[in-house]
Amino acid sequence: MTQPTPLTDLQALARNRARADGSSLFLQEAARDEIKDRVAMVNKSFSSTGIVAAFPELWHRHIEGAQIVDEAETLPLSQGKHDLVIHSLGLHWANDPVGQLIQCRRALCADGLLLAVALGGQTLHELQACLAEAEIAETGGLSPRVAPMAEVRDLGALLQRAGFALPVADTVPLRVQYQSIWHLMHDLRAMGETNALTSRSRLPTRANILKRAADIYAATFPGDDSGVIATFELIVLTGWAPDDSQQKPLRPGSARARLADALRTDETSLPD
Repeated sequence: MTQPTPLTDLQALARNRARADGSSLFLQEAARDEIKDRVAMVNKSFSSTGIVAAFPELWHRHIEGAQIVDEAETLPLSQGKHDLVIHSLGLHWANDPVGQLIQCRRALCADGLLLAVALGGQTLHELQACLAEAEIAETGGLSPRVAPMAEVRDLGALLQRAGFALPVADTVPLRVQYQSIWHLMHDLRAMGETNALTSRSRLPTRANILKRAADIYAATFPGDDSGVIATFELIVLTGWAPDDSQQKPLRPGSARARLADALRTDETSLPD
């Protein structure tokens, strides 16, 4: 059987990560800070943390004694060892995101917590639309330039497929203003988030395409005073390794009180 072509070129992704500028990782920092806030809100202490992160230096000194491993298809996390596993802003590049989540679940002890952050489907929708319009106008065709990213509902469903209990997925939108499309693309390169798709064109993008895209961007997505707006959507996934002590939904029909009584209103039957 022919193996499907992977979505992400992992060698290209590794090159992009390696040339990232440590002073430009504000998205990674935003993901880290969001996770730290979520951990602080949990009424539970954690003693053994595993972290999956492309930029481990951002996590040093923030969670003492954590095992920090690099993004990889096979995560070197010990099975059943951790009561907290963090997957920090790399899931959107995974060729097998369900497999990543399953490995995280296996690394958790019973009633252990997973917190994962990935870029969601609204990320860079402005850039994607402008580049597509410009390329179609200039060449009559279209090549993949921005990785397709999952919607919050899809990622929430992946938690269930991976076997997590009490799964929750929610979004944290970030709107960032840049001087121009050129400054945005420079920032993406500095963050290690440029195109790593297997199906990407290996040829440099033609200057006339970029110039037209810049004009479309400036006219369609202007900033408050000047410049342009770019959207980044962080999707935060929360799930627990199953345990008998956790709350479970009641069986349908097992309620002992009527909702109408609780609301102090009359119950009206619907027609058949």
